[in-house]
Amino acid sequence: MRERIATFPKLITFSVIAALAAPVMAQQAGDTIVSAGWAHISPQDSSEPLKISGNAIHDSGAGVANADTLALQITHFLTDHFAITADMGMPPTFKLAGEGALERVGQIGTAKLWSPALLAKYYFGDAQSKFRPFVGVGAAYVWYSDIRTTDKFVQTLSGMTAGNTSSPTSVSLSNSLAPVANIGLAYNFDKNWSANFSVSYVKLKTAADLTTQTPAGPVYSTTKLTLDPIVTLLTVGYRF
Repeated sequence: MRERIATFPKLITFSVIAALAAPVMAQQAGDTIVSAGWAHISPQDSSEPLKISGNAIHDSGAGVANADTLALQITHFLTDHFAITADMGMPPTFKLAGEGALERVGQIGTAKLWSPALLAKYYFGDAQSKFRPFVGVGAAYVWYSDIRTTDKFVQTLSGMTAGNTSSPTSVSLSNSLAPVANIGLAYNFDKNWSANFSVSYVKLKTAADLTTQTPAGPVYSTTKLTLDPIVTLLTVGYRF
């Protein structure tokens, strides 16, 4: 009887060790993982001078502020190592501020950026690993909505083009296909739940076209913005 009692703690210890050593099997061929979380977008921005009717305004430019949003990912494992990820989520709202000759304007406007992306990823380790670093490449299709300019910027541009401050201005931003490079780490809590942290670099440029209606006819202004955002992503996922 005493031998059985003495053996009991050993059996418990052995069972715990065996459980910890058991395969996680959290990411393998055929698995689909749906993840949601937080994305921080930090543009590495620059801009060309604003051109009015082809004439550049010296030392004029615009800067883009950081933004945060809700992210959604769907990852499907083709093999234990190769996966395809669709990146989506709520479009962040970016704020543009005048720089140089336009600094006195302050905020120029806002726009929502839509950038669904498709990435091919390679996961290191194996299906039983709790920690799985990964690298990925792909592309995002980018377009903009809810583009708005501030009254002060419209008045400033109207004064430059029409000699008054009451001429309306419309704005459009060009769509583009942007390459994406990605690196990250997945941590598997168990066979279903996981956490993912990744950093992506998006090579992104856009052209802004502005049309100011004047008594003499429309006046066209243009500029080009380089955004090149670094996107930091933290999500929690569930395997189906």
